[in-house]
Amino acid sequence: MLGAMSNPELLHDLLLELRTPAVRDLAWALLSPALLANTTPAQRHPLQASCWMQQPQQLADWLAQQDKDAGPLHAWLAAKPVRRLGLYYERLWQFALHAAPDVEVVAANLPIRQNGQTLGELDLLLRDDEGEHHLELAVKFYLGTGGGDAADWLGPGSQDRLDLKLGHLTQHQLPLSARREARATLEELQLGDTRSAFWLGGYLFYPWPGDCSSPRGAAPEHCQGRWLRQRDWDTFAATKPDARWQPLPRLAWLAPALIKTGEAWPADTFQQWLKLLRPDAQAQLLVRLEEDHAGDWREVERIFLVNDQWPAQS
Repeated sequence: MLGAMSNPELLHDLLLELRTPAVRDLAWALLSPALLANTTPAQRHPLQASCWMQQPQQLADWLAQQDKDAGPLHAWLAAKPVRRLGLYYERLWQFALHAAPDVEVVAANLPIRQNGQTLGELDLLLRDDEGEHHLELAVKFYLGTGGGDAADWLGPGSQDRLDLKLGHLTQHQLPLSARREARATLEELQLGDTRSAFWLGGYLFYPWPGDCSSPRGAAPEHCQGRWLRQRDWDTFAATKPDARWQPLPRLAWLAPALIKTGEAWPADTFQQWLKLLRPDAQAQLLVRLEEDHAGDWREVERIFLVNDQWPAQS
């Protein structure tokens, strides 16, 4: 079911054509697979009831139009600048859902309060042909450290864990709309019985050298990469001689990178960056780039480079 909600083939084709970074991120948010296929409670793609999912060419045409004129998307993002990747992901989704022809965004980032204290926020309240929905959105990057247990999958900062995120969704975020404190707020918006669900996008990174099992319930087509420690870099790099590598800033972690001619780092620039990388540096997302027929550089692989003590806190 979830495979039908994402569309990796369409995404692949679109990313060959789309050039504007924010539009590429928008396409990735809407069309990339969920991290997990089997979850309790179930996930729900925000566009599940939309004609954009039933007739994906309509969505492709809309994305192509955004690429031709990215002004509205850039204005939307600039109206509420964010520094956190998760908030950027949410803003991309909000832009698309406002534009979807058969989805109504009733509210976004709606705070629920009790006696002046904020209990939490509801990411999205939607109305579509299947009813009224409370949806929580998240994008996560997890590095595997063991077997199939969700507790073995850690965020690059090592404080976030897949099991903790799923627990927070199940125990706090999703039940929030059903709490007594939320009912008056929802009734003011003329919402009745909303159904709560979530959508979790992102990437899973597997260790190098070696490997590990995917977390139980992982979607078969999930986005993925590798992770390795600084001490293993030289050995790893030797397996890909003459490769062009470049670090990405956090807000560029979503869609596979497309770097214009003249903006890709020469090999000596990357080597100098490596020399300056502190032994206790935070995890760095690196992409391997290959030149395309137009002279631009496209991501063909991504890895996290972590310090030798990771996941211990430095």
